[in-house]
Amino acid sequence: MGEPKPKASSTAAKGQDSPTTSTPTCSSSSSTSHPPPAPRHTLSLVEPSQKKRNKTKVFRIFRSVFRSFPIVTPICKMSVLPSGLPDGHRSNSGNSRKVTGTLFGYRKGRVSLSIQETPKCLPTLVLELAMQTNVLQKEMGSGMVRIALECEKRLDKDKTKLLEEPLWTMYCNGKKTGYGVKREATDEDLHVMELLRPVSMGGGVLPGNSEVEGPDGELAYMRAHFERVVGSKDSETLYMLSPEGNNGPELSIFFVRI
Repeated sequence: MGEPKPKASSTAAKGQDSPTTSTPTCSSSSSTSHPPPAPRHTLSLVEPSQKKRNKTKVFRIFRSVFRSFPIVTPICKMSVLPSGLPDGHRSNSGNSRKVTGTLFGYRKGRVSLSIQETPKCLPTLVLELAMQTNVLQKEMGSGMVRIALECEKRLDKDKTKLLEEPLWTMYCNGKKTGYGVKREATDEDLHVMELLRPVSMGGGVLPGNSEVEGPDGELAYMRAHFERVVGSKDSETLYMLSPEGNNGPELSIFFVRI
């Protein structure tokens, strides 16, 4: 009478095998019921407009030639730089082209410059500057910042546009800081531009990427309108435009091919 009991126990054990083998199927069904994580962001930025500007190119260069004289200064390592465009000139520069510029980066990381036609457009230029974000913030606190980006002049047959140059020697207020590098907009860059889409001008911080900077990392940004002055195929300048009556810091960025 005691021997059948082990058989019954063995039968019960075998009976338990069936649910056990069916468990992965159940688990697989459960996993498919949960959709994959949503993308980090959905871009609503649009392509910049492709307006034909060739007809006005000669007139634009002629109109801005006198305003382009300060661009010559960075060639002399920016020993003397004017304070930028006078307020009166800025208020009457309705015919000049304006763009949106954003300086952003982690406080202890290198700052990047993004240029957009409008805050709703994809960047036309992303440049990683040779300066940490917290250092640039200190320079901006002084009230006046002059950034000169220089590159070597190419052969006459080379049709590379100035802002398509890949490498720049950078000077900030006359001091060489290193090399700036042009790059394609990364997912992180586009994420920042998407978050700042409703912002036309201003500054602040955004939540950082914890995988890069840790849970306490913050990404600082400053956005403003810039007047873009094209002096020639080898010189352009961006003048930051401050709101009327605002005595904030002045920032000018010179692109020069020498």
